Amino acid sequence: MREGKDPLPPLYTAQDALDTMEIFQAVNYDEIVEIDPNIHVRFNDAGHMLGSAIIEVWVDEDGKRTKAVFTGDLGNNDIPLLSSPTMIESTDYLVMESTYGSRLHMRNDDKANLFLNIVSETLDKGGTVVIPSFAVGRTQEILYELNGLKEKQDDEKFMKEYKTLMQAPVYVDSPLAISATEIFRENANLFDEETQKLIQGGDNPLEFPGLQFTRTADESKALNEKNESAIIISASGMCEVGRIKHHLKHHLWDPNSTILFVGYQAQGTLGRKLVEGEKKVKIFGEEIAVNARIEYIEGYSGHADQEWLLNFIYSFITKPKHIFLVHGEAEGQEILKEKILETVEIPVTIPDYGQTYTLDENLTMEQTVKPIVNSIIERRDILEKMRILKEELQDMEAFVKEEYLEEANDTSIHLLKLRLNEIEDQIVKIVEKN
Repeated sequence: MREGKDPLPPLYTAQDALDTMEIFQAVNYDEIVEIDPNIHVRFNDAGHMLGSAIIEVWVDEDGKRTKAVFTGDLGNNDIPLLSSPTMIESTDYLVMESTYGSRLHMRNDDKANLFLNIVSETLDKGGTVVIPSFAVGRTQEILYELNGLKEKQDDEKFMKEYKTLMQAPVYVDSPLAISATEIFRENANLFDEETQKLIQGGDNPLEFPGLQFTRTADESKALNEKNESAIIISASGMCEVGRIKHHLKHHLWDPNSTILFVGYQAQGTLGRKLVEGEKKVKIFGEEIAVNARIEYIEGYSGHADQEWLLNFIYSFITKPKHIFLVHGEAEGQEILKEKILETVEIPVTIPDYGQTYTLDENLTMEQTVKPIVNSIIERRDILEKMRILKEELQDMEAFVKEEYLEEANDTSIHLLKLRLNEIEDQIVKIVEKN
């Protein structure tokens, strides 16, 4: 349309999406499903989020049966609400995630106390606690934690902090998180035993005084106009899109407020930059000074850490012949690979993009899709370098427009020209290299 041409028809419509629901089939955990007489599968609880699954696959071919297990995302073993990941007895081949292959999580009691300390200290200063949270899983876990803190201990300091916490309004500001919370409530039969006992005793961990849900955009905007201390839980968890960006814009500059991260932050995301100590960030084109307290409680991650990834392997009665590590950053994968080789001496492969493996004694590999990962990474690096240079040029332009040069001495002007020449050289090198 920008070129003056007729608009292209959409690839699919909302109705097309609804029509696909007719071809979905619900499957229970621990139920063997026949795909055809030679292929059978079984889904097991992965403990990562409601409905997440480890899948076992049995394939009969040429009179031989081969079994493979795909973990998908494995849950952190001490997540409230959810059951622990199912341990599998045997497999020939294991394809396993490795998100936290190099790290250990904080244990549950420690993270609960740390969470309470951070929140109460912020509220005491009159600030707001903004929690960027994934709509499904982490939001519900935070609500569970807020409800259950009162059971942890009863000393005077704790009760003072808890009272401060309970007097503050808690807003869940994400339509998807609100809908997901309702689905959690409707599927309480999938919760762990401890949570089911709480509910049977009349204490629903997803409901408590002060909890409010904001569905509409107007309700969301109104949160930033309130002159009150509060806890705002909003998506997206990595701060890339969604309502969370508006809350960051209104609270990052405030030294009394806290941005509390409770989930994994991928490289290159706004959340990762804040966790790593960035002092200024751009949100909606506006530069925001990061004066707020930035905290990261890693123990809330929905992924198993290194210890529980290894425990998942140890739990096999009949160990896999070979392990493939996927879904992780390169450094974490390499560290986990060494740990596996050191402890269970099972061969490990970290596949590259587009590689296909034949699961036989030779484990033949073919590059069936053109490897593009390296070129994507290089492109991202180039764009990031150009973004930094662009921001520096904008700062220099503002410097000149404000007529500061009239007051500058010869040395300042000379240094400015030198830096401009350096930036020009860097841009030329980027273009010539690519």
